[in-house]
Amino acid sequence: MTSSRTPSPGPSPADPRAERWHRYWDKHSRHYDQSMQQMDRWVFGDSRQWACGQASGDALEVAVGTGLNLPLYPDDAALTGIDLSEEMLAQARDRAAALGRDVTLRQADAHALPFDDGAFDTAVCTFGLCAIPDIDTAVAEMRRVLRPGGRLILVDHVASTSRIARGVQRGLETFSIPLGGEHFRRRPHDNVRAAGFEVEKADRFKLGVVERLVARKPE
Repeated sequence: MTSSRTPSPGPSPADPRAERWHRYWDKHSRHYDQSMQQMDRWVFGDSRQWACGQASGDALEVAVGTGLNLPLYPDDAALTGIDLSEEMLAQARDRAAALGRDVTLRQADAHALPFDDGAFDTAVCTFGLCAIPDIDTAVAEMRRVLRPGGRLILVDHVASTSRIARGVQRGLETFSIPLGGEHFRRRPHDNVRAAGFEVEKADRFKLGVVERLVARKPE
């Protein structure tokens, strides 16, 4: 399977693999759009539109990558995006300029978001949590920067409901994790619930490989 990930904001600086993964996603930026558009067509469907169309107010996108999602947000959403890869962010800035869209784009780590508590109404992450090393820390950070009642909107590839497909995913991880830190058998739904969010919507398709959810930070 072609990599389906929006680039991770990255491992902690103490992780010895951090620099290797950083270089990998900088290099991957050159053909990222083409590979992702193929995956959207064959596997993910309208998941990006589904996620971004529900954003409102001050919206943060974690792992914004090359900015593929930027055209899909409502016009009245105030957008901020982060990513580890400066090469990805350069393309996102070009995309925002071509759209005439005012977007704040910053290089940052999902494990330590550089924003105040309660800074956003919405947090969005599409195909990013699969490759963030500490998923629980990343989810906790998104919860921290959301205002009470704020919404978390996620789409990701997850452990399939099919035993055969999970076997394929296990095989893919033997090289995807060392190469770029990408996991295929995570379940962000469980991490989100454990972080204290209230899951409002959740659905899976394509043999359970794709999961979409909306969760709310309690008031």
